Amino acid sequence: MVVLNFSHPLTDAQCGQIERLAGQSIADLRSVPTQFDEQQPFVPQIDALVNQVGLTAEQWQTASILVVLPSLNFIAAALLANLHGRMGYFPSVVRTRAVAESLPRRYEVAELLDLQTARDRARRVRQ
Repeated sequence: MVVLNFSHPLTDAQCGQIERLAGQSIADLRSVPTQFDEQQPFVPQIDALVNQVGLTAEQWQTASILVVLPSLNFIAAALLANLHGRMGYFPSVVRTRAVAESLPRRYEVAELLDLQTARDRARRVRQ
């Protein structure tokens, strides 16, 4: 499985949680620093960001890919649109959460969100 991380670095524990939830090992972890100029249009910055990942067109369409989204909602939304275009479907994403009462604050993997299935379910209720 390929994990594309557009967020904070993942710890070994978080990688282990991802592997357990996905039922497969991480063969390739690609961390992509995500820092945008908010005074410039986001779409060209998204294109440049995703190009940094370095996957071929075939890999985008055939690899088992999980995505850790950036925290800024506008970047995450534009990133998902770009990935859908390259992959042909919405990727599954990793949701993290703060560990309750942890000092200092730590984060754990809460779940894997299957966005394509969520989209398909919503599509069935469309009139």
